[in-house]
Amino acid sequence: MIKADFILNEGVFSGFEISGHSGYDDYGKDIVCAAVSSAAYMTANSVTDVLKINADVSAEDGYMKFVLLENDETAEKFIKGLYIHIKNLAEQYPDFITITLTEV
Repeated sequence: MIKADFILNEGVFSGFEISGHSGYDDYGKDIVCAAVSSAAYMTANSVTDVLKINADVSAEDGYMKFVLLENDETAEKFIKGLYIHIKNLAEQYPDFITITLTEV
């Protein structure tokens, strides 16, 4: 199961932590894992490499944590877009993805 936790700071998306494997299919054929990980990496890379916004990023197999180190409205929109994307995937594959929101 993929667990996606989105971090809110005073109601504003400021990061996310995604862990686990969906178990939808074998490694290399798992479209659910591929969809989630691709979107997470695109979000992190767009914010840090394109927008040049500082963030604390850690990633390894089956895990990514991304937390903004500065407030930025555009970066927040990217994270919110990831949330919407993963929420839609969770609706299509409810046995394989769970989402939580954590206020800090």
